[in-house]
Amino acid sequence: MEERAKKIAELLRLLANEHRLLILCALLKGRLTVGEIHQYTLNITASALSQHLNQMKTAGILSSEKQGMNVFYWIQDERVIALIEAIKKEYCQDEGDKTK
Repeated sequence: MEERAKKIAELLRLLANEHRLLILCALLKGRLTVGEIHQYTLNITASALSQHLNQMKTAGILSSEKQGMNVFYWIQDERVIALIEAIKKEYCQDEGDKTK
């Protein structure tokens, strides 16, 4: 049980970053290229985006595949998808519409 708690704490520590949360919210739409992901994270450099993607890939949250000149990323961990969807539902609604 202690080992499991450590793994969960590591995951939450990794997710406790506004840029990584924005990346994951974008990836809820499915496979995206780095350029497409960057449209959701305009406040960070391409280099920083690459570092965030790499951290999440190393942690097993994301997978990637190179196709020609593009690298596609997607969320590979179903538990992370469920967690991000729950966070998005509760905290990422339009201010005027709390039912979405």
